Amino acid sequence: MIAAYEIGEIIAVYRKHGWILRRVLLSAALKTQVGSDLSHLIDGVQVIDSDIDAAWFSRPPKPGGVAWEIRHLSETPYALLEKVDEDSIDFEATLRAVESRLRETVLIRKSA
Repeated sequence: MIAAYEIGEIIAVYRKHGWILRRVLLSAALKTQVGSDLSHLIDGVQVIDSDIDAAWFSRPPKPGGVAWEIRHLSETPYALLEKVDEDSIDFEATLRAVESRLRETVLIRKSA
């Protein structure tokens, strides 16, 4: 399982390249492990209880939608990128669909 300082390193790399941390998905196990160490890393960003550990980042808008990337929080880097219209009524559904794709891929990789 990933350590709090490793999560901090991931966030720092994304910020360095202009990404903004928007949401963090945490399993009960990782939330217990990182505890209060995580709060100073995420600066008040929404934490969502989940069965996967991941962080959502976005880039400032450009023509064609906003780039949102979900990064699996593990020692092995894996991320999915999606361009979305944040004003669309389907915005949250789109993010959930990407989370499902991440979840499926992570499960396949764990079972391989």
